[in-house]
Amino acid sequence: MRTLGVRFIDLTGGEPLLHPHIDRIAAAAKDAGMITSITTNALLYPKWAERLRGNVDLLHFSIDGADAETHNRSRGVACFDAVFKSIGIAKSLGEAPDLLFTVTKDNYRALDAVYALAREHDLVLLLNPVFEYFREEQLPEEALDAIEEAGRRRMTYLNPSFVTLRRSGGNDPDYPLCKAVSRVIVISPDNELLLPCYHMHNERIPIGDDLRAAHSSERVRQHSRLEGRHAFCKGCTINCYFEPSFAFPTNLLSLAAVPSKIRYGYAKYILQPLRKR
Repeated sequence: MRTLGVRFIDLTGGEPLLHPHIDRIAAAAKDAGMITSITTNALLYPKWAERLRGNVDLLHFSIDGADAETHNRSRGVACFDAVFKSIGIAKSLGEAPDLLFTVTKDNYRALDAVYALAREHDLVLLLNPVFEYFREEQLPEEALDAIEEAGRRRMTYLNPSFVTLRRSGGNDPDYPLCKAVSRVIVISPDNELLLPCYHMHNERIPIGDDLRAAHSSERVRQHSRLEGRHAFCKGCTINCYFEPSFAFPTNLLSLAAVPSKIRYGYAKYILQPLRKR
């Protein structure tokens, strides 16, 4: 992956800490010089914390509400207390976790309360507008307004282009913004390339022991030419692919995303360390 140009690896799920070798995978990625990211519901973090120490650059604890009842109902499991227990453990190990709030039509009114929790624990709050796989439901305009306003607060990260993308109706196959194939390599738990993306894949290419050969195949090149242009790409707002699609300033939405990334870096790597001194 490193020789193919990969610089950032997101170890994701489901729940990534269910993987029996997640610590070894994270360590291997760090040894290869990659930036690593894990988002977890925190239930298993106490078990893995020591072994993951120093090998996860972006450690995100998911939160869906400002109180246990709301959060646990959304998650389907009682994990609200585990989030804050894990925050304490992570900090004791010198880690700098973030709170990641997936904002939905049902919980956007809790933005102020969730922000207060993040400030109480001196964490950066990441705002993640929910995406719908099949676009049946969209965030209402008042929710987008609330997300946009909250994203301007200090120690908060929101890619504003996520909001703009939703307001414009999502990806347009005639003028596609998605770079899910050319900027992302999606590897399944079964050692396959998933194309054009994980969420909407319609082809699996076995990797075997040669990722380079699989990734340089004509099928991958064909998917790259068609990225964002499939019928099922219409209206797509899946953050996992638009974050890397907007990572380089190649269009107006990617240019608009740059200041938010600078603010996140400043909050996480300058403000937080200064307060620890």
